[in-house]
This record gives sequence, structure tokens and C-alpha cells, in this order.
Amino acid sequence: MKSILKTALAGAFALSAGAAQAADEVTLQLKWVTQAQFAGYYVAQEKGFYEEEDLDVTIKPGGPDIAPAQVMAGGGADVVLDWMPSALASREKGLPLVNIAQPYKSSGMMLTCLKESGITGPEDFRGKTLGVWFFGNEYPFLSWMSKLGIPTDGSEGGVTVLKQGFNVDPLLQEQAACISTMTYNEYWQVIDAGLTPDDLVTFKYEDMGVATLEDGMYVLESNLEDPAFKDKMVRFVRASMKGWKYAEENPDEAADIVLENDASGAQTEKHQQRMMREVAKLTAGSNGALDVADYERTVKTLLEGGSDPVITATPEGAYTLEITDAALN
Repeated sequence: MKSILKTALAGAFALSAGAAQAADEVTLQLKWVTQAQFAGYYVAQEKGFYEEEDLDVTIKPGGPDIAPAQVMAGGGADVVLDWMPSALASREKGLPLVNIAQPYKSSGMMLTCLKESGITGPEDFRGKTLGVWFFGNEYPFLSWMSKLGIPTDGSEGGVTVLKQGFNVDPLLQEQAACISTMTYNEYWQVIDAGLTPDDLVTFKYEDMGVATLEDGMYVLESNLEDPAFKDKMVRFVRASMKGWKYAEENPDEAADIVLENDASGAQTEKHQQRMMREVAKLTAGSNGALDVADYERTVKTLLEGGSDPVITATPEGAYTLEITDAALN
């Protein structure tokens, strides 16, 4: 009897070990540090949505010294989150990134200006110093200025471009009339520093017609040739979008989940709750599938980026709808 029981227990343990090993591993590289910008993934992990899809997901925070494309090139991630200008530039330079899903429908990028600078519309930028993020984030700005016919070399009738760090100091110290901000992050840092919305004038790239897609999911093209990898990505996208929709509907809970995962301890509840509400406005219009019209607008904007466009030719094969078609239908 004992030997039968031992055999049965051994079989049970073997089954349980097999089940534990069955979960497919996925490593996700974020574009920036742990914050509500990425809430959907943390929610999917916390709520067991990845586990339900038989996935074991590792979420790697980013930062100022981490470029998602480089992490991917070095084999450090299965999926990276990146802005499309950066991803398409990487593709043209030889790293074949492919967009498999687009949780963000709208751009959160904008220029935030001091009202006292006299800026009421884009034509008032002439003669002013504007803070601009680089590392691929400058291209929508350069395209916008090109459309307006405003030189960006500091010449007469043009603007002086200040290479802005990932902070709001140039505006607070009045080194620039306008700076780059995200609707969900740096704008509120300006407010928290003591300025009021009445002190500011904002220009959303989305409203200016030069918005480019942000925070898409990208994988290596060669990996999509593997049916097992594709199946894993279908499950990953499905669970991630479930996480995003839960985060949109439960912003405070989502913010709390983000805070629990912030190893740095740098984030605050107030800021993350506010960020989550703003991020929800950007993800609300997407079920995860890339809108081809948005993709084509992004490509057009990047090709019109003045004398130094981010891409020189219309990309081929830079996205696939196959994963979201299978995940969402």
C-alpha cells in the first residue's frame, strides 16, 4: 500500500512540476522607468492575466542609459516597448524590429510654453529658444517646424533648439520659452513646481497633425518565423491588453500596482494616480491593433523631418497585424 501511495505521490509531483515548467517565458523591456506609462503590463502580471495564458513574464524597467533597441539587439528581451520613430530608425539601420501591437492610440507629446513669453500660436515660436528631447524624440518636432517653414538652426526668423534633458529645469529657470513634456508626466512636474495652467500655453503634437505613434510592442522579424514564438506573442498581447483595459477602468488600483513594483521608491501615489488617468486617455482608443492610417501618418511625418529625416525611405514589413488578429478576434 505504501509503495502504491509513494508512486501516486511521485506521479502527482511530476505532474505539478511539469505544469510549473509549462509556462512560457517572456522578457519585456520597458522604454522608461517603472511608472503608470506601463501600467497595463504590471496589472496583467499582478492580476494573473499572464499566468492564465501560461506565460511567465519578466518586466525589465528602462532608464536614461537604456535603449530598448540595443537591448533587443543584444538578445536581452523578447519584446521591447518603443516609440515608432526610434523603432523605424533602428529598422532602417539594420535591426529588423516589427510592430506587433499598438496599445497607445494617441500621442502624449507636447510643447509647454510660458505664457509670459508672448507665445499664443506656433508662429510666435520664431526667435525663441525651445527645449527638445533628442535620441529619436526630436523628429516630430523637426517635421513640425519644417511644415511651418521655421528654421531650427538659430538663424533669424527661426528658433534656437536647446537639447533638453529629461527634466523641466529649462522652463523653470527660464532658459527656454517652451519645453518638451508628456501630458502624463513632465507637464505635471511643471505644475508641481508651482506654476499654474494659467501660466502656461500648451501645443499637443496630436492637435498639430504631427503626432507619431508611441509605446508600441516590437519584436525581431526573424523570431516571427517561429510558430511557437508567434503563439507566445498572441497570448502575451491578449493578456497585456486585458491588463490595459483593467488599468483604464481602475486607475487608482493600477497606480498602486505600479508603486508596488517601483524598486527605486522614487514614485509617489499622487503622481502615479494622475499619470494613470492621463495615460488612460491615450490608450482608450486602442484595442491593441495597430491602425494602419496612424502608421502611415507617422511614416509621412518622419519622412518630412526637414534636412535630416529619421528615415529616408518608406519602410517595408515594419508591422504585422497577424498577432493582434489572432489575439483579439
